[in-house]
Amino acid sequence: MSALAHTEPRARRLKLPKWAKSVQRPLSEAGEMVQLAGDVFYRAVRHPVGYWGEVRDQMFQILKLCWIPMIVSCTAFGFGAPGLQGGNLFLLFGIPERLGSFFIMASVREFAPWINAMVVAGVMGTAMTADLGARRIREEIDAMEVLGVDPIRTLILPRVLAVTFMTGLLDLVALVFGVLGGYIASVWVLGANSSAFLDNFFANATTTDVWGSVVKTTIFGLLIGVVCCYKGIHAEGGPIGVGRAVNQAVVIAFAAIWIFNYVFTTILLGLNPDMQVYK
Repeated sequence: MSALAHTEPRARRLKLPKWAKSVQRPLSEAGEMVQLAGDVFYRAVRHPVGYWGEVRDQMFQILKLCWIPMIVSCTAFGFGAPGLQGGNLFLLFGIPERLGSFFIMASVREFAPWINAMVVAGVMGTAMTADLGARRIREEIDAMEVLGVDPIRTLILPRVLAVTFMTGLLDLVALVFGVLGGYIASVWVLGANSSAFLDNFFANATTTDVWGSVVKTTIFGLLIGVVCCYKGIHAEGGPIGVGRAVNQAVVIAFAAIWIFNYVFTTILLGLNPDMQVYK
């Protein structure tokens, strides 16, 4: 009894407080996600054959599920928020054609990449998390490991690559329809001159704007793939646990996208100050 009495206070002293545990778990998961991304990159570079067929199938699945919601969302958002709201402000000064310049910042740099990533995360990210989570609770992944099949290379690598590549490619389509929404608001609703709108747009559009948008959105896809696959393979607790993993995956992916977008845009504008000057 005396020995137990001496060990109990020490055990209590080693216990972390609740606030420390609430901080420790997200940091631990973030580290494991970074490790998963490193494992995927290592396997992709070490032996870059044998998985491209699955990557192609996953890319086709992403395109099939995401292109209509993405086109509708980008067009509607470009028409509504920056189109009508920004256009009415320009209309007060009698220059609705200048909305073409505004859409370089509004759609090309920010809204189109962001909406594209939200659609991919909400549609395909949830599907990947649910699929991998179902495989985990059915013990299919455990069976693969027992049989000597690498689940990261077989299941996760194709999905991460497909989401990364396809999100970047879909950004080009998102840019077109985002600007189209602004064109409809400016020309058809506010009565701006069509040629003047396009002249203002292309006078301010730069190669840096386009490649920066595509690169940023491609990294958004990488974040979505890693986060959703991580949450899927670590799902536990039966079907309820899979649903919880899907919810957490979407929330974490959105937060990671917002944080990275702030850092990337700040660095891009800092290295290219001429992008902030409108002609």
